[in-house]
Amino acid sequence: MVSGNLFNRRKNSWPPEEYISKATLQLFDFDSAAPPEHAWRRRLNSHANILKEFSVTFMEAIKMVKLGIRLWSYIREEASHGRKAPIDPFTRESCKPSASLGVPLGGMGSGSISRGFRGEFRQFQIPPGSCDASPVMANQFSIFVSRDGGNKKYASVLAPGQHEGLGKANDHGISSWDWNLSGQHSTYHALFPRAWTIYDGEPDPDLKVSCRQISPFIPHNYKDSSLPTAVFVYTLVNTGKERAKVSLLFTWANSIGGISDLSGDHVNEPFIGEDGVSGVLLHHKTTKGNPPVTFAVAACETQNVNVTVLPCFGLSEGSSVTAKEMWSIMMRDGQFDCANFNCGPSMPSSPGETVCAAVSASAWVEPHGKCTVAFALAWSSPKIKFLKGSIYNRRYAKFYGTSERAALHLVHDALTNYKRWEEEIEKWQSPILKDERLPEWYKFTLFNELYFLVAGGTVWIDSSLPEENLKNNHQLTTVENNAKVTEAEVNCRCSSVSEHTIACGFNCSASTGNRRNTNNPIQPLKLLDVQNDSDDVGRFLYLEGVEYIMWCTYDVHFYASFALLMLFPKIELNIQRDFAKAVLSEDGRKVKFLAEGKWGIRKVRGAVPHDLGTHDPWNEMNAYNIHDSSKWKDLNPKFVLQVYRDFAATGDMSFGVDVWPAVRTAMEYMEQFDRDNDDLIENDRFPDQTYDTWTVQGVSAYCGCLWLAALQAAAAMALQVGDKFFAEQCKMKFLSVKTAFEAKLWNGSYFNYDSGSSSNSKSIQADQLAGQWYTASSGLPPLFDDFKIRSALQKIYDYNVMKVKGGRMGAVNGMHPNGKVDETCMQSREIWTGVTYAVAANMILAGKEEQGFTTAEGIFIAGWSEESHGYWFQTPEAWTIDEHFRSLMYMRPLAIWGMQWALSIPKKILDAPKINMMDRLRISPVSSRFSLSLSDTGIGKIAKKAKCLGNSVLNCAS
Repeated sequence: MVSGNLFNRRKNSWPPEEYISKATLQLFDFDSAAPPEHAWRRRLNSHANILKEFSVTFMEAIKMVKLGIRLWSYIREEASHGRKAPIDPFTRESCKPSASLGVPLGGMGSGSISRGFRGEFRQFQIPPGSCDASPVMANQFSIFVSRDGGNKKYASVLAPGQHEGLGKANDHGISSWDWNLSGQHSTYHALFPRAWTIYDGEPDPDLKVSCRQISPFIPHNYKDSSLPTAVFVYTLVNTGKERAKVSLLFTWANSIGGISDLSGDHVNEPFIGEDGVSGVLLHHKTTKGNPPVTFAVAACETQNVNVTVLPCFGLSEGSSVTAKEMWSIMMRDGQFDCANFNCGPSMPSSPGETVCAAVSASAWVEPHGKCTVAFALAWSSPKIKFLKGSIYNRRYAKFYGTSERAALHLVHDALTNYKRWEEEIEKWQSPILKDERLPEWYKFTLFNELYFLVAGGTVWIDSSLPEENLKNNHQLTTVENNAKVTEAEVNCRCSSVSEHTIACGFNCSASTGNRRNTNNPIQPLKLLDVQNDSDDVGRFLYLEGVEYIMWCTYDVHFYASFALLMLFPKIELNIQRDFAKAVLSEDGRKVKFLAEGKWGIRKVRGAVPHDLGTHDPWNEMNAYNIHDSSKWKDLNPKFVLQVYRDFAATGDMSFGVDVWPAVRTAMEYMEQFDRDNDDLIENDRFPDQTYDTWTVQGVSAYCGCLWLAALQAAAAMALQVGDKFFAEQCKMKFLSVKTAFEAKLWNGSYFNYDSGSSSNSKSIQADQLAGQWYTASSGLPPLFDDFKIRSALQKIYDYNVMKVKGGRMGAVNGMHPNGKVDETCMQSREIWTGVTYAVAANMILAGKEEQGFTTAEGIFIAGWSEESHGYWFQTPEAWTIDEHFRSLMYMRPLAIWGMQWALSIPKKILDAPKINMMDRLRISPVSSRFSLSLSDTGIGKIAKKAKCLGNSVLNCAS
């Protein structure tokens, strides 16, 4: 734990008074209008530099030429079917990545829209797996101020004018607007899920404006956190001597990003709702068979605030009302005609025509007076369709239905509930923000890295399947696919294992070994079982990254999952249940693995899948096809470690009973990789783990340590679910594996990269103690002597961290003992942001708090600080020492929540009964190979005691 005075000497890195005068801060010191003391900050006139993407070396390119040819061919084949390959390094976005992002909008899993720190709306991700990074420049907030009877006027878009794509528009378009904001006196403050933009006398010198952006990301709130909406609360303070009429304008294009606004058939419709909420619905007709999207832009009318709308305006001269004419109306009147609310739906737009809407809220602000104006944005696309045909209802449809008009109710509820949301957000964040032991950069980076759970590509669906999905899903018939699925059921009364076949394209078995039962009749399948309604939180997916389009990539989830476990534990448990079912499944369809060009089957029974798929998640897993991930050595141990951590942290016995057959099967599956009968798994001379370009031979520090930790975790869990014999077997294997692992890899100060004889076998791997990280995080006894753990971590700190730019970039993955970076491959020379956070968490758990925070601070300095490369709100998987990134917006940096976990391990874990791995239990002198079926264990008794849920893999009988 962090000592009481460790960080007291550190001053605030970004004091707010360096960005806003104290006098202005005091003016906003009410109704949460002032930005918080701890926040990420940026001036609006800051340059958004173009980011530098990585490139492979000549030798790396030579080694990967065959892979590149196969990958190119695969990408073209997928494109011929209208699909995007999950990994496509050859296609570049038209909008070059830049250091321009800010806090994204909305809750989780319902599509997302990002908003740059200078105010532009971009990164539209509404259909699953799609992302258009380009800003939609017509989407803006603007301000109009009139004083002294109209003799003194100010008008400007509330964003600096130096944006990509601005300046070439037709004179009747948005270039005709007043882009007068320099941004010199305007600042942005981010503390996810909120952001504050302060306009300190811009454009009117006597008007101070605070815009507060609020999204419903609220830990443990599984309803509001699914809502696709955001609120913008403007606080106006008139410091002048004259009364001011202030009109705020919110404009929005009928677009879901890119050129979707030009596809035609889009309709805008004004509305007057309840409680003064009024605005415009923008009905967007999507292409490629995607479900339609409806936007709602609205403002809340009060006694002092008047709301008017212009339902339609265009960006070209032929429009009935042009953007230029709309601006002129606002300049003249400060509002629109109230009769516009009676217009009804517009005529559908023509192809090539952009149709936009505007909502104005105007108010009088007395001299030295204050006023609040609230806007809201919502986007509703309640049905989600994946490219291979599966259709589901999004999570929020459970509460708002599937009507296109749900967006109207969403903006209403946002404008009437946002104060409660803020109270809950502040209650969650306050203890960490007030913890004086913690450095300031860590506090706001911890929260801001959560941006990925909204903007990284997430899907949150209702558990129940719509009828059309059951009818249309081609995976639900097994005749064509020549595949069957068996799902284990343990009868609680007699503790016996039975198998029943369900149709889905996988072959499942809970029995040990590789036996298959293909004689059972086909039964109807419900892929996603419905839990008790009070506990039903749906099913959740999130992408590995916006460039790596695979859902819930499991080797990376290993690092990221601490965030979900701490903030939305029911989602985390459901993800684990999905993978538990997958372990017991097999998909026999043939897949070509591109690294070697060999064919194999898509999903092997007993293997943890790499991911839950891309174009038909849950039904077609393992979209990753570079290597055969069924031969990876880290996935199964990571599954066991995550399951045990989640089981221990939540104390959810029904969850433990649910997933235990999969845990045991996953452990048994690993035996095939013990090549010399010492119980220690070996790697197979290819990159058979998460570092999938970094070849391993023999025993590896990374996979071997994970395996050792998994044995201990499996033993601990086996004891708690009543499988005592399996616990004894795991304990026996643990002792022999520990001995062999240390003998083959420990060199006196750290564990060698692997036991081979290659030039990098003695490299110092930053991630060599990943298994120990999870062991300590789960309250289990350490894997090694304290001296060895601290020595290895100190070596990593001294070499991988401090020998790279003095510790100002994070931990490089591989470092030679001579202090030179391991250049064996692309990944050995990279700094992985999420791994660095994980290493820092490991250091904290080992009592090396200062080294841990210094290690993680390198990621902040290189990625988030003013001197950084500019990776805020798009933290990449990796960067190199020469500041080139790979894969923006990546899942793994959520591992910073592993640091917070290390600082505040749950009481249930701390109080859990301890397991003594060194205490040999009495077992018969037989082979240490795992044996016995589940029916020979005591799991039935514990299942009955836990009162299994109806959707349990282990179904209880009365």
